[in-house]
Amino acid sequence: MHEFIRRVSLPASAAEAFAWHECPGAFDRLNAPWEPVRVLAASGGIRDGGRVAIEIPGPPPIRWTLRHEGYVAGERFRDVQESGPFAAWTHEHRFLPEGAGCVLEDAIRYALPMGPLGDVAAPWVEARLRRLFAWRHRVTAAELGFGRELALPRRRILLSGASGLIGRALASFLATQGHEVVRLVRRPPRDAGEQTWDPARGTLDPAAFEGVHAVIHLGGEGIADRRWSAARKRVLIESRVASTSLLARTIASLADRPGVFVSASATGIHGDRGELMLDERSAPGSGFLADLAREWEAAARPAAEAGVRVAHPRLGLVLTPLGGALAPLLRATRWGAGGPLGSGKQWWSWVTLDDVTRVMLFAVAREAIVGPFEVVTAAVRQRELASTLGRVLGRPSLTAAPAFALRLLLGEMAGEMLLASQRVRPAALERAGYRPLDPELEPALRAMLGRA
Repeated sequence: MHEFIRRVSLPASAAEAFAWHECPGAFDRLNAPWEPVRVLAASGGIRDGGRVAIEIPGPPPIRWTLRHEGYVAGERFRDVQESGPFAAWTHEHRFLPEGAGCVLEDAIRYALPMGPLGDVAAPWVEARLRRLFAWRHRVTAAELGFGRELALPRRRILLSGASGLIGRALASFLATQGHEVVRLVRRPPRDAGEQTWDPARGTLDPAAFEGVHAVIHLGGEGIADRRWSAARKRVLIESRVASTSLLARTIASLADRPGVFVSASATGIHGDRGELMLDERSAPGSGFLADLAREWEAAARPAAEAGVRVAHPRLGLVLTPLGGALAPLLRATRWGAGGPLGSGKQWWSWVTLDDVTRVMLFAVAREAIVGPFEVVTAAVRQRELASTLGRVLGRPSLTAAPAFALRLLLGEMAGEMLLASQRVRPAALERAGYRPLDPELEPALRAMLGRA
């Protein structure tokens, strides 16, 4: 048998840390973004008799079924393998009081298949466990600390776009922060945590807002999912403007309105601005994305006119290996083709997915966040991002992609998304006192890629 033990001090009591692990979104929050597992089935939570079946990606995918036992509230629980890749596996989570906080100890005992022959892989397994639990403990400590600092009472939050990249992460984050999440879906609801709407037909039952304190709207077709045509542009506009307008008009019609409507926007509103430093007070730029963002933000006006606090998080380049802009950059870099795009001198304003989720809840909690606010951490030259990613992955980043080739391949999208320069500063968030979890690019990339 092999043993792996890792400990971390947490800024919360043992009872609070244990309760965080019992939240329905905890498993998703602890999922490593560089190697996310898929939950196939789950029942019973972490209490005795609970089970979870997961699939680990890879060629071939590996199925793993775990049973929970040894549950002592506020103290410990265990995961025991029923079937999967190990000859035996027991993982005990222990919560040990330490001053005003606690120590979380993850103790794993495992045996590898094929006896002594399988033990040859033990150093590889140990290295993977170190990477995984460095991530898990980082997340646990950061999110317990953020919850304490924010000190936001439990809220019922209506969320649109919960099936998207940001929405999935946000839904699990809100749940582990102790909030009740109601998802707006475009199909019949599966449980009490879902409400049906149809933005294309303009249908939304006002009953969906019963008891709701805040609305977070992330809906909209993917900007970079396919090449832009006139028809595609109409879809991109309508999917954002129609859904935002429907929510805003419905909120305005309510007798008991939510306190805040957080309706997404994008830094694309600034257009291509070269070396100019930009923030919320900057005039909008020109181009399709700038026009789209202006219409998108304007569609929320009925809610603001009805006295609801409306906030527009203008999302920059959201970094996560799970998708978005970083996923194709990762593939290119791993193949040694992750060099500059065009000149590489253009400014890209980035933010990690974890900081986006935190900012969304920060906007709900802080009355000072009103109107547009930039959701970025910092701006770097595109070639700097490319070289940093290459350094983190240990791959060269010299092969440039000429601007003419990008325009030929992607058309107008290349000019507005890849080659445009937006040097954005999060002035409103700075004034409101928000401190990013990932303030520097290279440590942020190392953390999310398991290379810390």
